[in-house]
Amino acid sequence: MTDLKRILFAEDSERDIELALEAFADHHLANSVEVVRDGAEALDYLYRRGKYAGRSPELPALVTLDVKMPKVDGIEVLKQIKSDPDLKKIPVVMMTSSREQQDLIRSYELGVNAYVVKPVKFSEFLDSVAQLGIFWALVNEPPPGAPPKPETPPTA
Repeated sequence: MTDLKRILFAEDSERDIELALEAFADHHLANSVEVVRDGAEALDYLYRRGKYAGRSPELPALVTLDVKMPKVDGIEVLKQIKSDPDLKKIPVVMMTSSREQQDLIRSYELGVNAYVVKPVKFSEFLDSVAQLGIFWALVNEPPPGAPPKPETPPTA
């Protein structure tokens, strides 16, 4: 079996990070999640800068972004990803608590693949995160030149 491809999870809420990692672990995706806590760190990861300079050149199979993050917001990170020829094929999902129509419209104008408003209920949040990870990292067929789809992990 090939290694699971990385999911880059950009989120500044510790609670949401913990819940997401739990959801990924429950569906055998936890070993493939790289957590960054702001937009600047997400860009450093993608461009292999700073503490990520030595990481593998393999691109993530999915990037999830929160709209409202410190340093660089999710909209700006999305804009940079989708304007870069080397990164633009990576699926990007906005996973945010923002219900502002301008954020939704701007995200789709910039090429986001999906926009998910975080559910307030614990169980719904876990289900949403797990479904996103499974779909984008395992089920979705990426375009040629995008990070390849891994084999399905064994279930417990």
